[in-house]
Amino acid sequence: MHITLRVIPSALLVIACTLAVGAQAPMAPAASLSIDTLMATPFPTDLVAAPTAGRIAWVSSNSGVHNVLVADPAPATAATRGRPDHKWRAVTNYTGDDGVWITDLAWTSDAKTIVYVRGDGANRQGESPNPAQLQDGTDQSVFAVAVDGGTPKRLGVGSGPVPSPRGQRVAWVSRGQIWSVDLATTEAPARLVNSRGSASGISWSPDGSMIAFTSGRGTHSYIGMFTLASRELRYIDPSLDRDGTAVWSPDSSRLAWIRQGAAPRARMFSPRREVDEPWSLRVADVKTGQGRQVWKADVGYGSAFQGVVADSQLYWGAGDRLVFPWEKNGWLHLYSVPAKGGTAALLTPGNFEVEYVSITADGSRLVYNSNQDDINKRHIWTVPVDGSSKPVRNAVVKSIGSEWQPVMMSDGNMAAMHADAQMPPHVMVVWPDGNAHSLLENTLPPGFNPTALVTPQPVIVTATDGMPIHAQLFVPSDLKAGEKRPGLIFFHGGSRRQMLLNWHYNYYYRNAYAMNQWLASQGYVVLSVNYRSGIGYGLEFREALNYGATGGAEFNDVMGAGLYMKSRPDVDPARIGLWGGSYGGYLTAMGLSRASNLFAAGVDFHGVHDWNQGIRTFVPDYNVLDDPDFSRRAFASSPMASIDGWKSPVLLIHGDDDRNVSFIESINLIVALRKRGVEVEQLVFPDEVHDFLRHQNWVRGYKATADFFNRKLRGRSN
Repeated sequence: MHITLRVIPSALLVIACTLAVGAQAPMAPAASLSIDTLMATPFPTDLVAAPTAGRIAWVSSNSGVHNVLVADPAPATAATRGRPDHKWRAVTNYTGDDGVWITDLAWTSDAKTIVYVRGDGANRQGESPNPAQLQDGTDQSVFAVAVDGGTPKRLGVGSGPVPSPRGQRVAWVSRGQIWSVDLATTEAPARLVNSRGSASGISWSPDGSMIAFTSGRGTHSYIGMFTLASRELRYIDPSLDRDGTAVWSPDSSRLAWIRQGAAPRARMFSPRREVDEPWSLRVADVKTGQGRQVWKADVGYGSAFQGVVADSQLYWGAGDRLVFPWEKNGWLHLYSVPAKGGTAALLTPGNFEVEYVSITADGSRLVYNSNQDDINKRHIWTVPVDGSSKPVRNAVVKSIGSEWQPVMMSDGNMAAMHADAQMPPHVMVVWPDGNAHSLLENTLPPGFNPTALVTPQPVIVTATDGMPIHAQLFVPSDLKAGEKRPGLIFFHGGSRRQMLLNWHYNYYYRNAYAMNQWLASQGYVVLSVNYRSGIGYGLEFREALNYGATGGAEFNDVMGAGLYMKSRPDVDPARIGLWGGSYGGYLTAMGLSRASNLFAAGVDFHGVHDWNQGIRTFVPDYNVLDDPDFSRRAFASSPMASIDGWKSPVLLIHGDDDRNVSFIESINLIVALRKRGVEVEQLVFPDEVHDFLRHQNWVRGYKATADFFNRKLRGRSN
């Protein structure tokens, strides 16, 4: 099967109250809305701007087929009202729903080649994911493709490719070591740096003569610096602490990095509001290697480092200023400080969270998105790195949705992702006047009808301990006055996530949003809950006391959502179900084990059922005897601790190569439920990982979910 995205001339698309979709198939009636069609909408990721030529590139995932797309600027015309147009085209031609994704896009310095990674990394047993059971196997490899024509070339096993800012050399990490190749020659890829530990975070000096990287040593880490000409490797200002995120000064003479203090390993799935030794910024002279502290976080809130979504957590901006994220006031914001040291300046004040961040080529401005003034959406803002003026919102004309992953293009325009309640995620080019060209031409599947989707309503439910909890309500469009429908409550995973009032920017939750829309079209009243320990509402909400393994405080939110649905006049209180994945599977299981009298059925996608097992998945040497009080509290906060109260039927869905939630979690649960006579159904995907890699497995899982709820809550099959 070939990728369905095709280059066909179409009219300019401008974001309006409902985005126009160009020349598409005729609109289908609402009743024909299907999960197949919703899931067939393409999903864009890894948006990157070329250093020259006004080009952008991204990955388009379309029904399990993943390819690299490039958009080139075209001359302005009367149709574009004098603004430059952009036309996209595919530069790779992979086919088939094989579970092999593309990530880590990067441009070479001449904007003629893109490097990328295809495939996922191996597990602890050295096995690469292979959910399609490909007999040639899979691996994670670095590729390069010429964007003006050519066949992708495999460079070697590895990930994280970073092209040099000068010339055609590319460096990447393979099995913890740094490899490289010069694309302008016929040389074979070879190991560039021979170092102990595991390398990550490659950063080229602006003059292309050196590489800085993080050298992980398990208990500590260093900043390594390698000079290509002399093949000299040095470790800059080594300590007993954890150093990382190295960035270069524009003249390549200095390095700056983040240092986090040595400390015992933090408890997973437990509140972490502050640490004893706050993190700091250090700067070193490249010639001498001597480093010094130029800034340190205060004790208390913000002493524990919290990052944003960005290529780097530290930028060296114009005016010799260092830019970084900090939670000093309980919200994740951007700050800057002179590289010589001084007081940090708050760049993004207010009660909101900064998320995707990039910096302009000249280092003068930051471009980011946040939920400022719109707590349940995302919008793009810019601010000078010196804080000389207030942030300005880059308002997309008539946008009613969210924007994310903003990047400045070399031609002065901006590219970003956009979605609203009806139109799924897509790439757009934003002109300086705020108008936008959406690159949707002929990409939506036949039969996709945006008007068939409902607009979620923002609601706030009250948890049983009094905490206000944000949620989104999907009400069936055909609901009549006086009707009582079955209700469903959805819990996202993470837990560091936030569901929005529009299609989501994360693939997993893009899928979940599509599913909630489909369930609403099937007649269910659906509530999507942003429970405590998620992002978007500040540090105190994210690091809520007694959450997760320290008390399961989120169960108060589960009950609050259940009681809210029970109180609604359009919901049948005897037909309320739960569904969710990962952390959301945990909360689904918590609701069923502790309140089967309220929740009539549930679907649990790869959920955590015993926190001690869940922690061990990430920390293999975790021993419950090391801290018996914590491990007892962790088990008491788990569904397995209240298994005797579980009466409602459940569908368990899991892949047996899950690297996030061990498959044994579902095995142990089904054994316990069978022993107690609880009705259990199951759907297992051999060789599938946590975030299902195959499109067909998502669709099968969602169809099984709807069928299960139809039978248990409505008394009928699909």
